[in-house]
Amino acid sequence: MEAASDRAVGEFDIPSKASKTLVEGAYATLRREILDGAFEPGAKLRTEELRTRYNVSGSTMREALTRLLGEALVTSEGQRGFRVAPASIEDFRDLTEVRKLIETEALRQAISCGDEEWESQIVATFYRLSKVEERLAEDPVSAISEFEERNREFHRALIAACPSRWLHHFIGLLFQQSERYRRMSMAKRTIPRDVHAEHKAIFDAVMARDADLASKLTADHIERTLTVLRVALEPGEKSRCNAKKDAQDRP
Repeated sequence: MEAASDRAVGEFDIPSKASKTLVEGAYATLRREILDGAFEPGAKLRTEELRTRYNVSGSTMREALTRLLGEALVTSEGQRGFRVAPASIEDFRDLTEVRKLIETEALRQAISCGDEEWESQIVATFYRLSKVEERLAEDPVSAISEFEERNREFHRALIAACPSRWLHHFIGLLFQQSERYRRMSMAKRTIPRDVHAEHKAIFDAVMARDADLASKLTADHIERTLTVLRVALEPGEKSRCNAKKDAQDRP
């Protein structure tokens, strides 16, 4: 039985449905704060501090942490509690390479199988994404969460006609794991990037049913986020990228 000291104020005798709502709330809030950087990678997540912060019971907080453990946003240290999962360029590079492999394959299958309803969904999600991208350019801090949601909708719509449920499963997992890195890259803005132009080029290639071009543009789009973050985090990388760009710009 849960001790009274482990309960938050007002949480006595809560029905199971309400308890699930509390877990959802604690999970969603902590997840957002991890993605937003309120808790740094590797930071200790103390249950007692979190239950006070979110005004929930210890058991509710532990259940929320367990859910985040399943998403690999949190790690467990056995009897020593939880920490925010570490973040590294090596990890993101691995995620990036696997995403390119399976997302481009799913896109090829979707282009081969997609019908008019599939196309119309892509058009709708691209329109919504374009609207938030306009705001993102002006105020990236306030628009980043909505951008992430619409960006996910657009990429999901692109591969919606792919018949492989396992490709969909793994792409969803990898996309979710990449979110923290995408937010980090957008916050740092180390090199110029026109994300809308990248999405527009992918959109046009898919609408033209050009699987080769659409796959190449998608792979480049995924890779570019890694480049941006690598420039921000690895000493000397920015100067190497600038030198490469200068060499490419020479006649």
